[in-house]
Amino acid sequence: MADPAAVLLAARDEEATIAATVAALREQFPGVEVIVADDGSRDATAARAEQSGARVVQLPRRGKGQALTLAEQAAPPGSILLADADLVGDLRPLAGEAADLVVAAFAERRGGGFGLAKRVARELIRLRSGFAAREPLSGQRRLSEEARAKCFPLAAGFGCEVRMTIDAARAGLGVAEIELPLDHSATGRDLRGFAHRGRQLVDALLAAGPLAVNHRGLRLPIVGWTLGVRGDPAVTAVAAIGLADDVWSGPERGFKGHLIAGRTTGVLKLVGIPLVGLLATRKVSGALLVGLAANFLNQLDTKPGRALKAYLAGALVVGAPLGSAVLLLPYDLRENVMLGDAGSNALGAMLGLSSVSRITGRSRWLAIGALAGLTLLGERRSLGELIERTPGLRTIDSLGRVP
Repeated sequence: MADPAAVLLAARDEEATIAATVAALREQFPGVEVIVADDGSRDATAARAEQSGARVVQLPRRGKGQALTLAEQAAPPGSILLADADLVGDLRPLAGEAADLVVAAFAERRGGGFGLAKRVARELIRLRSGFAAREPLSGQRRLSEEARAKCFPLAAGFGCEVRMTIDAARAGLGVAEIELPLDHSATGRDLRGFAHRGRQLVDALLAAGPLAVNHRGLRLPIVGWTLGVRGDPAVTAVAAIGLADDVWSGPERGFKGHLIAGRTTGVLKLVGIPLVGLLATRKVSGALLVGLAANFLNQLDTKPGRALKAYLAGALVVGAPLGSAVLLLPYDLRENVMLGDAGSNALGAMLGLSSVSRITGRSRWLAIGALAGLTLLGERRSLGELIERTPGLRTIDSLGRVP
Protein backbone atom coordinates (compact mmCIF):
# COMPACT_ATOMS: atom_id res chain seq x y z
CA MET A 1 0.00 0.00 0.00
CA ALA A 2 1.14 3.60 -0.69
CA ASP A 3 2.01 6.02 2.07
CA PRO A 4 -0.97 7.99 3.41
CA ALA A 5 -1.74 11.43 2.01
CA ALA A 6 -1.61 12.90 5.54
CA VAL A 7 -1.13 11.97 9.18
CA LEU A 8 -3.64 13.53 11.59
CA LEU A 9 -3.22 14.04 15.32
CA ALA A 10 -5.54 15.65 17.87
CA ALA A 11 -3.60 17.20 20.75
CA ARG A 12 -4.50 19.06 23.93
CA ASP A 13 -1.80 20.17 26.39
CA GLU A 14 0.78 17.78 24.93
CA GLU A 15 3.84 20.07 24.83
CA ALA A 16 5.96 17.40 26.52
CA THR A 17 5.38 14.76 23.84
CA ILE A 18 4.11 16.33 20.63
CA ALA A 19 7.50 17.31 19.18
CA ALA A 20 8.91 13.79 19.47
CA THR A 21 5.72 12.25 18.05
CA VAL A 22 5.66 14.59 15.04
CA ALA A 23 9.38 14.08 14.39
CA ALA A 24 9.01 10.30 14.47
CA LEU A 25 6.02 10.34 12.12
CA ARG A 26 7.80 12.60 9.66
CA GLU A 27 10.77 10.20 9.69
CA GLN A 28 8.51 7.18 9.15
CA PHE A 29 6.56 8.85 6.33
CA PRO A 30 8.93 11.24 4.54
CA GLY A 31 7.16 13.92 2.52
CA VAL A 32 3.76 13.16 4.06
CA GLU A 33 2.03 16.14 5.65
CA VAL A 34 1.53 15.85 9.42
CA ILE A 35 -1.49 17.89 10.59
CA VAL A 36 -1.94 18.58 14.29
CA ALA A 37 -5.37 19.74 15.48
CA ASP A 38 -4.59 21.75 18.61
CA ASP A 39 -7.76 21.21 20.62
CA GLY A 40 -7.73 24.28 22.86
CA SER A 41 -4.34 23.69 24.46
CA ARG A 42 -3.28 26.01 27.26
CA ASP A 43 0.42 25.28 26.85
CA ALA A 44 2.95 25.38 24.00
CA THR A 45 1.58 22.35 22.11
CA ALA A 46 0.95 24.31 18.91
CA ALA A 47 4.38 25.96 18.93
CA ARG A 48 6.19 22.67 19.58
CA ALA A 49 4.27 20.96 16.76
CA GLU A 50 5.06 23.73 14.27
CA GLN A 51 8.73 23.72 15.26
CA SER A 52 8.80 19.99 14.52
CA GLY A 53 7.45 20.52 11.01
CA ALA A 54 3.73 19.88 11.47
CA ARG A 55 0.91 21.95 10.07
CA VAL A 56 -1.22 23.14 12.98
CA VAL A 57 -4.97 23.74 12.93
CA GLN A 58 -5.74 25.74 16.08
CA LEU A 59 -9.20 25.23 17.55
CA PRO A 60 -11.20 26.15 20.62
CA ARG A 61 -11.68 23.16 22.90
CA ARG A 62 -14.07 20.81 21.12
CA GLY A 63 -13.14 17.17 21.69
CA LYS A 64 -11.06 14.53 19.96
CA GLY A 65 -13.54 13.50 17.27
CA GLN A 66 -14.38 17.10 16.39
CA ALA A 67 -10.69 18.08 16.25
CA LEU A 68 -9.79 15.18 13.95
CA THR A 69 -12.77 16.00 11.73
CA LEU A 70 -11.63 19.60 11.28
CA ALA A 71 -8.06 18.42 10.64
CA GLU A 72 -9.33 15.98 8.00
CA GLN A 73 -11.09 18.85 6.22
CA ALA A 74 -7.66 20.45 5.79
CA ALA A 75 -5.98 17.25 4.53
CA PRO A 76 -5.32 16.46 0.85
CA PRO A 77 -7.31 13.68 -0.89
CA GLY A 78 -6.27 10.08 -0.34
CA SER A 79 -5.81 7.65 2.51
CA ILE A 80 -4.96 9.02 5.94
CA LEU A 81 -3.26 7.87 9.13
CA LEU A 82 -4.48 8.78 12.61
CA ALA A 83 -2.21 8.79 15.64
CA ASP A 84 -2.28 9.91 19.26
CA ALA A 85 -0.16 12.90 20.22
CA ASP A 86 1.81 10.94 22.85
CA LEU A 87 2.58 7.90 20.68
CA VAL A 88 5.92 6.11 20.81
CA GLY A 89 6.50 3.51 18.09
CA ASP A 90 6.52 2.77 14.36
CA LEU A 91 3.23 2.98 12.45
CA ARG A 92 4.59 2.02 9.03
CA PRO A 93 3.12 -1.52 9.28
CA LEU A 94 -0.35 0.05 9.22
CA ALA A 95 0.32 1.36 5.72
CA GLY A 96 1.35 -2.11 4.57
CA GLU A 97 -2.01 -3.74 5.26
CA ALA A 98 -4.59 -4.09 2.50
CA ALA A 99 -7.73 -3.61 4.65
CA ASP A 100 -9.67 -0.35 4.35
CA LEU A 101 -9.48 0.30 8.10
CA VAL A 102 -6.38 -0.95 9.89
CA VAL A 103 -6.19 -0.59 13.68
CA ALA A 104 -3.05 -0.96 15.77
CA ALA A 105 -3.37 -3.22 18.81
CA PHE A 106 -0.78 -2.56 21.51
CA ALA A 107 1.44 -5.59 22.01
CA GLU A 108 1.82 -4.81 25.70
CA ARG A 109 -0.78 -3.29 27.97
CA ARG A 110 0.38 -0.56 30.31
CA GLY A 111 -1.71 1.36 32.81
CA GLY A 112 -5.47 1.54 32.45
CA GLY A 113 -8.30 0.73 34.80
CA PHE A 114 -10.50 -2.33 35.16
CA GLY A 115 -11.38 -2.62 31.47
CA LEU A 116 -15.04 -1.55 31.72
CA ALA A 117 -14.84 1.15 29.02
CA LYS A 118 -13.06 -1.21 26.62
CA ARG A 119 -15.52 -4.07 27.22
CA VAL A 120 -18.49 -1.79 26.65
CA ALA A 121 -16.88 -0.39 23.49
CA ARG A 122 -16.28 -3.91 22.15
CA GLU A 123 -19.90 -4.87 22.81
CA LEU A 124 -21.25 -1.71 21.17
CA ILE A 125 -19.24 -2.42 18.02
CA ARG A 126 -20.40 -6.04 17.99
CA LEU A 127 -24.05 -5.12 18.46
CA ARG A 128 -24.04 -2.37 15.83
CA SER A 129 -21.87 -4.03 13.17
CA GLY A 130 -21.11 -7.67 14.04
CA PHE A 131 -17.36 -7.03 14.08
CA ALA A 132 -15.43 -8.47 17.05
CA ALA A 133 -12.89 -5.79 17.96
CA ARG A 134 -9.83 -6.44 20.08
CA GLU A 135 -8.77 -2.79 20.40
CA PRO A 136 -11.97 -0.73 20.08
CA LEU A 137 -10.42 2.43 21.55
CA SER A 138 -7.04 2.49 19.80
CA GLY A 139 -6.36 5.82 18.14
CA GLN A 140 -3.65 4.49 15.80
CA ARG A 141 -5.46 3.80 12.53
CA ARG A 142 -5.06 3.93 8.77
CA LEU A 143 -8.08 4.62 6.59
CA SER A 144 -8.22 4.02 2.88
CA GLU A 145 -9.79 6.72 0.75
CA GLU A 146 -13.08 4.81 0.77
CA ALA A 147 -12.99 4.30 4.54
CA ARG A 148 -12.24 7.99 4.97
CA ALA A 149 -15.34 8.87 2.94
CA LYS A 150 -17.52 6.47 4.96
CA CYS A 151 -16.23 7.36 8.44
CA PHE A 152 -15.77 11.14 8.28
CA PRO A 153 -16.99 13.31 9.84
CA LEU A 154 -16.14 11.34 12.96
CA ALA A 155 -18.33 10.94 16.01
CA ALA A 156 -17.70 13.39 18.82
CA GLY A 157 -15.16 13.14 21.60
CA PHE A 158 -13.60 9.84 22.60
CA GLY A 159 -16.37 7.96 20.84
CA CYS A 160 -14.79 8.59 17.43
CA GLU A 161 -12.89 5.29 17.27
CA VAL A 162 -15.90 3.19 18.26
CA ARG A 163 -18.16 4.75 15.63
CA MET A 164 -15.36 4.64 13.03
CA THR A 165 -15.17 0.86 13.35
CA ILE A 166 -18.96 0.55 13.29
CA ASP A 167 -19.27 2.70 10.15
CA ALA A 168 -16.52 0.86 8.28
CA ALA A 169 -17.85 -2.59 9.16
CA ARG A 170 -21.47 -1.67 8.37
CA ALA A 171 -20.34 -0.31 4.99
CA GLY A 172 -18.86 -3.71 4.14
CA LEU A 173 -15.27 -2.47 4.19
CA GLY A 174 -12.38 -4.60 5.33
CA VAL A 175 -11.39 -4.01 8.96
CA ALA A 176 -8.16 -5.46 10.36
CA GLU A 177 -6.26 -5.21 13.64
CA ILE A 178 -2.51 -5.81 13.82
CA GLU A 179 -0.38 -6.03 16.93
CA LEU A 180 2.47 -3.50 17.14
CA PRO A 181 5.09 -2.70 19.81
CA LEU A 182 3.73 0.75 20.67
CA ASP A 183 3.67 2.84 23.82
CA HIS A 184 1.89 5.96 25.03
CA SER A 185 1.19 7.91 28.22
CA ALA A 186 -1.35 5.60 29.81
CA THR A 187 -3.69 6.76 32.56
CA GLY A 188 -3.60 4.98 35.91
CA ARG A 189 -6.05 3.93 38.59
CA ASP A 190 -6.35 7.39 40.09
CA LEU A 191 -9.00 10.12 40.00
CA ARG A 192 -7.70 11.59 36.74
CA GLY A 193 -7.55 8.17 35.09
CA PHE A 194 -11.05 7.16 36.14
CA ALA A 195 -12.43 10.53 34.98
CA HIS A 196 -10.82 10.00 31.56
CA ARG A 197 -12.22 6.50 31.20
CA GLY A 198 -15.62 7.74 32.36
CA ARG A 199 -15.61 10.26 29.51
CA GLN A 200 -14.56 7.51 27.11
CA LEU A 201 -17.46 5.35 28.26
CA VAL A 202 -20.07 8.11 27.91
CA ASP A 203 -18.73 9.21 24.52
CA ALA A 204 -18.72 5.63 23.24
CA LEU A 205 -22.34 5.12 24.29
CA LEU A 206 -23.39 8.37 22.59
CA ALA A 207 -21.35 7.57 19.47
CA ALA A 208 -23.17 4.27 19.00
CA GLY A 209 -26.54 6.06 19.00
CA PRO A 210 -28.17 8.48 16.53
CA LEU A 211 -25.84 11.14 15.12
CA ALA A 212 -26.31 14.18 12.89
CA VAL A 213 -24.03 16.66 11.12
CA ASN A 214 -24.25 20.29 12.24
CA HIS A 215 -23.70 23.54 10.33
CA ARG A 216 -19.92 23.27 10.78
CA GLY A 217 -19.68 19.75 9.40
CA LEU A 218 -19.23 18.16 12.84
CA ARG A 219 -21.02 14.88 13.53
CA LEU A 220 -22.60 15.07 16.96
CA PRO A 221 -24.78 12.81 19.11
CA ILE A 222 -28.50 13.59 19.12
CA VAL A 223 -29.61 13.82 22.74
CA GLY A 224 -32.89 15.70 22.42
CA TRP A 225 -34.82 12.44 22.73
CA THR A 226 -33.89 12.43 26.44
CA LEU A 227 -36.48 15.19 26.95
CA GLY A 228 -39.14 12.55 26.44
CA VAL A 229 -37.71 9.90 28.77
CA ARG A 230 -39.22 11.20 31.98
CA GLY A 231 -42.19 13.50 31.61
CA ASP A 232 -45.55 14.02 29.97
CA PRO A 233 -46.55 11.06 27.74
CA ALA A 234 -47.46 13.56 25.01
CA VAL A 235 -43.93 14.98 25.06
CA THR A 236 -42.56 11.43 24.93
CA ALA A 237 -44.67 10.71 21.85
CA VAL A 238 -43.55 13.91 20.10
CA ALA A 239 -39.90 13.17 20.90
CA ALA A 240 -40.31 9.69 19.41
CA ILE A 241 -41.82 11.14 16.22
CA GLY A 242 -38.94 13.61 15.98
CA LEU A 243 -36.39 10.85 16.56
CA ALA A 244 -37.88 8.89 13.66
CA ASP A 245 -37.23 11.92 11.47
CA ASP A 246 -33.66 12.19 12.79
CA VAL A 247 -32.94 8.56 11.96
CA TRP A 248 -34.86 7.97 8.73
CA SER A 249 -35.43 11.38 7.13
CA GLY A 250 -34.75 11.90 3.44
CA PRO A 251 -33.66 14.99 1.48
CA GLU A 252 -37.12 16.63 1.54
CA ARG A 253 -37.39 20.03 3.25
CA GLY A 254 -40.38 22.18 4.15
CA PHE A 255 -44.09 21.38 4.13
CA LYS A 256 -44.32 21.51 0.34
CA GLY A 257 -41.39 19.14 -0.20
CA HIS A 258 -42.77 16.56 2.22
CA LEU A 259 -46.32 16.75 0.86
CA ILE A 260 -45.07 16.27 -2.70
CA ALA A 261 -42.90 13.30 -1.66
CA GLY A 262 -45.79 11.66 0.18
CA ARG A 263 -44.81 9.04 2.76
CA THR A 264 -41.94 10.73 4.56
CA THR A 265 -41.03 11.21 8.19
CA GLY A 266 -41.83 14.88 7.65
CA VAL A 267 -45.43 13.98 6.82
CA LEU A 268 -45.45 11.80 9.95
CA LYS A 269 -44.49 14.89 11.98
CA LEU A 270 -46.98 17.10 10.13
CA VAL A 271 -49.84 14.75 11.03
CA GLY A 272 -48.60 13.03 14.17
CA ILE A 273 -47.54 15.97 16.36
CA PRO A 274 -50.84 17.92 16.10
CA LEU A 275 -52.68 14.64 16.68
CA VAL A 276 -50.71 14.12 19.89
CA GLY A 277 -51.63 17.67 20.91
CA LEU A 278 -55.31 17.01 20.18
CA LEU A 279 -55.35 13.80 22.23
CA ALA A 280 -53.49 15.48 25.12
CA THR A 281 -55.60 18.67 25.31
CA ARG A 282 -58.93 17.59 23.76
CA LYS A 283 -58.91 20.95 21.94
CA VAL A 284 -58.29 21.92 18.32
CA SER A 285 -56.47 25.01 19.60
CA GLY A 286 -54.24 22.73 21.68
CA ALA A 287 -53.41 20.65 18.61
CA LEU A 288 -52.50 23.79 16.67
CA LEU A 289 -50.38 25.22 19.49
CA VAL A 290 -48.44 21.98 19.96
CA GLY A 291 -47.91 21.41 16.24
CA LEU A 292 -46.96 25.01 15.39
CA ALA A 293 -44.68 25.46 18.42
CA ALA A 294 -42.88 22.19 17.62
CA ASN A 295 -42.34 23.25 14.01
CA PHE A 296 -41.21 26.76 15.01
CA LEU A 297 -38.47 25.52 17.34
CA ASN A 298 -37.44 22.96 14.72
CA GLN A 299 -36.99 25.81 12.21
CA LEU A 300 -34.80 27.65 14.72
CA ASP A 301 -32.56 24.67 15.46
CA THR A 302 -29.97 25.53 12.81
CA LYS A 303 -27.23 26.91 15.08
CA PRO A 304 -26.12 25.76 18.55
CA GLY A 305 -28.23 27.09 21.40
CA ARG A 306 -30.73 28.96 19.23
CA ALA A 307 -33.76 26.73 19.78
CA LEU A 308 -32.99 26.29 23.49
CA LYS A 309 -32.74 30.05 24.04
CA ALA A 310 -36.07 30.57 22.28
CA TYR A 311 -37.59 27.81 24.40
CA LEU A 312 -36.32 29.31 27.65
CA ALA A 313 -37.73 32.73 26.70
CA GLY A 314 -41.11 31.17 25.90
CA ALA A 315 -41.05 28.96 28.98
CA LEU A 316 -40.76 32.00 31.25
CA VAL A 317 -43.96 33.36 29.70
CA VAL A 318 -46.12 30.21 29.68
CA GLY A 319 -44.65 28.39 32.69
CA ALA A 320 -43.09 25.46 30.84
CA PRO A 321 -40.40 23.35 32.63
CA LEU A 322 -36.91 24.89 32.62
CA GLY A 323 -34.65 22.23 34.14
CA SER A 324 -33.76 19.99 31.19
CA ALA A 325 -33.31 22.92 28.81
CA VAL A 326 -30.97 24.70 31.22
CA LEU A 327 -28.88 21.53 31.59
CA LEU A 328 -28.65 20.94 27.83
CA LEU A 329 -27.86 24.54 26.83
CA PRO A 330 -24.10 24.62 27.63
CA TYR A 331 -23.47 21.29 25.86
CA ASP A 332 -25.44 22.44 22.82
CA LEU A 333 -23.59 25.78 22.72
CA ARG A 334 -20.19 24.06 22.92
CA GLU A 335 -21.18 21.73 20.05
CA ASN A 336 -20.78 18.60 22.14
CA VAL A 337 -24.32 17.42 21.35
CA MET A 338 -27.31 18.28 19.16
CA LEU A 339 -31.01 18.50 19.94
CA GLY A 340 -32.08 17.04 16.63
CA ASP A 341 -35.73 17.01 15.59
CA ALA A 342 -36.45 14.85 18.63
CA GLY A 343 -35.32 17.61 20.96
CA SER A 344 -36.61 20.68 19.14
CA ASN A 345 -40.02 19.09 18.56
CA ALA A 346 -40.23 17.96 22.19
CA LEU A 347 -39.37 21.46 23.41
CA GLY A 348 -42.04 22.92 21.14
CA ALA A 349 -44.59 20.42 22.46
CA MET A 350 -43.71 21.42 26.03
CA LEU A 351 -44.31 25.08 25.17
CA GLY A 352 -47.57 24.29 23.38
CA LEU A 353 -48.96 22.12 26.16
CA SER A 354 -48.05 24.65 28.85
CA SER A 355 -49.57 27.52 26.87
CA VAL A 356 -52.96 25.74 26.67
CA SER A 357 -53.47 26.12 30.41
CA ARG A 358 -51.83 29.55 30.64
CA ILE A 359 -53.24 31.33 27.57
CA THR A 360 -57.01 31.37 27.05
CA GLY A 361 -59.63 32.86 24.78
CA ARG A 362 -58.58 35.48 22.25
CA SER A 363 -54.97 35.48 23.45
CA ARG A 364 -54.64 31.81 22.55
CA TRP A 365 -55.79 32.40 18.99
CA LEU A 366 -53.47 35.39 18.69
CA ALA A 367 -50.59 33.09 19.73
CA ILE A 368 -51.72 30.51 17.15
CA GLY A 369 -51.82 33.23 14.48
CA ALA A 370 -48.35 34.47 15.41
CA LEU A 371 -46.88 30.95 15.27
CA ALA A 372 -48.64 30.26 11.96
CA GLY A 373 -47.20 33.48 10.55
CA LEU A 374 -43.69 32.56 11.69
CA THR A 375 -44.11 29.08 10.19
CA LEU A 376 -45.13 30.53 6.81
CA LEU A 377 -42.25 33.01 6.98
CA GLY A 378 -39.86 30.16 7.74
CA GLU A 379 -41.11 28.31 4.66
CA ARG A 380 -40.16 31.27 2.46
CA ARG A 381 -37.07 32.62 4.24
CA SER A 382 -34.55 31.34 6.77
CA LEU A 383 -35.51 32.42 10.28
CA GLY A 384 -31.88 31.98 11.27
CA GLU A 385 -30.73 34.47 8.65
CA LEU A 386 -33.33 36.97 9.83
CA ILE A 387 -32.08 36.62 13.41
CA GLU A 388 -28.46 37.12 12.30
CA ARG A 389 -29.43 40.31 10.44
CA THR A 390 -31.27 41.83 13.42
CA PRO A 391 -28.75 43.54 15.77
CA GLY A 392 -30.37 42.83 19.16
CA LEU A 393 -31.41 39.30 18.30
CA ARG A 394 -28.00 38.59 16.75
CA THR A 395 -26.27 39.50 20.03
CA ILE A 396 -28.51 37.28 22.14
CA ASP A 397 -28.29 34.47 19.59
CA SER A 398 -24.48 34.41 19.62
CA LEU A 399 -24.04 34.53 23.42
CA GLY A 400 -22.06 31.53 24.66
CA ARG A 401 -21.58 29.97 21.22
CA VAL A 402 -18.18 28.67 20.18
CA PRO A 403 -16.75 30.97 17.45
